[in-house]
Amino acid sequence: MRKKTFAAAALLAAATLTLTGCGSGDQGDKAATVVSGQTAQRAATVLDQPFDKPELVLTDTHGRKFDLRKETAGRPTLVYFGYTHCPDVCPLTMNNLAVAKKSLPRVEQDELRVVFVSTDPARDTPAELGSWLKGIDPQFIGLTGDFAAVQAGARSLGITVEPTRKDKNGKLVSVHGTQVMAFSPKTDRGYVLYGEDATVDDYTKDLPKIVQGANP
Repeated sequence: MRKKTFAAAALLAAATLTLTGCGSGDQGDKAATVVSGQTAQRAATVLDQPFDKPELVLTDTHGRKFDLRKETAGRPTLVYFGYTHCPDVCPLTMNNLAVAKKSLPRVEQDELRVVFVSTDPARDTPAELGSWLKGIDPQFIGLTGDFAAVQAGARSLGITVEPTRKDKNGKLVSVHGTQVMAFSPKTDRGYVLYGEDATVDDYTKDLPKIVQGANP
């Protein structure tokens, strides 16, 4: 595992952020959160100063209100912002997590919460989101709802989300950061950040520690 601990001040001092419009056809647009160029290519960054879990109350795939802080309190939680119409990065990331999750003992699989927050809520209805996630892992939690709330929640983690727009080919794309934030079951704070290049092996090696709230 490639990792290093960096002070939050250094993370927040990053001057340039790039985003990925999944399936936009824009070559070379790598997604990044608030990390320096020095850490952007690492699979994970362990944060000196963890992020608070976002105050997000959205709608789950069953059409019920879901309070992220309340529903995941005291549980190891992975949060990712993306959208179901993405043909590349989003499904790859979620499938990587699903494969890695299966390597855990059943009790730890049941304890882990993997939350997918839609960055394209206008198209990602609860039913659409539920059908998409069911094909990846039925235990994954899908949330959709007010875009402004989603955008604010992502921003609180240093992840940028932009409104869905048409690309140069007239295709609707959601431009967003593509990081996975891991929250400790001990503190309910985001303390490990995974970049877009994190692999199944990276997650498989780290999840046993993540579920315990330990540093990978």
